[in-house]
Amino acid sequence: MHYPISSIASKDISELLVEIPECPQTLRIQGTFPIREKYLAIVGSRKYSEYGKAVCEQLIKGLAGQSVCIVSGLALGIDGIAHRAALDAGLATIAIPGSGLADSVLYPRSHLGLRDMILEKGGCILSEFDDDFRATPWSFPQRNRLMAGLSHATFVVEAELKSGTLITSKYAIDFNRDVFTVPHSIFSKTSEGPHMLLRLGATPITGSADIISGLGLKTTHTLFEKRDYSDCSADELEVIEILSEARSRDEVIRMLNKPIHVSQTILAIMEIKGLIEETLGEIHRI
Repeated sequence: MHYPISSIASKDISELLVEIPECPQTLRIQGTFPIREKYLAIVGSRKYSEYGKAVCEQLIKGLAGQSVCIVSGLALGIDGIAHRAALDAGLATIAIPGSGLADSVLYPRSHLGLRDMILEKGGCILSEFDDDFRATPWSFPQRNRLMAGLSHATFVVEAELKSGTLITSKYAIDFNRDVFTVPHSIFSKTSEGPHMLLRLGATPITGSADIISGLGLKTTHTLFEKRDYSDCSADELEVIEILSEARSRDEVIRMLNKPIHVSQTILAIMEIKGLIEETLGEIHRI
């Protein structure tokens, strides 16, 4: 399907966006701007780690069912992972590339297919540049201010200290928006940015519930309420109740207050039945 490129007034997009200094009066848009309660910019390293990828995918997955739109830059690395994770979770997503929107210049060209998926799922691509503008080193920091300006919060997944990723978080701070980040290994170069942000007062994120709370949204249990637990044993129902939020395996075993081998057997059976899963050291209900 062909999606035409047109102009849209910034004031018709977002009251947040027009608050930023030197906001462009109009933007070029392809697709439909998704109206949601909250907009979350997600940025991170192009040279991401497997930890960063897992964090990005798992935390976005946990936002399913929320009125949240994921905003990112269509770049290689965490940006692309964030867009795809949003689509997989049924969330709308907006891409703001550092180029114009014409097929011949869209950057990166390897993400033309991702662009199409975003548009097919009801998202949009935005740019303040002319349609045939080719990306330059200065155009990426310039578009970062739009990402931060459009969003209620910016979530930094990974970043080295001299990474362009931190430019977006600086804009977010300048615009009086929230900044989220996750703790990392002290041995990773891409932990330097998040740990610096934590020292400066960024909100630490250890689960999707932290993002939901940080955005001022209410946790929804709709997905869990629809799950049929009629064939679960009393022990399994106890685990389901304990996992009203993600917990470590040790914490679940302690709260069950049963012999360790019994608790381990219950959890193993529940994993086989597809009732729970363990990712990033925490057990979640499915």
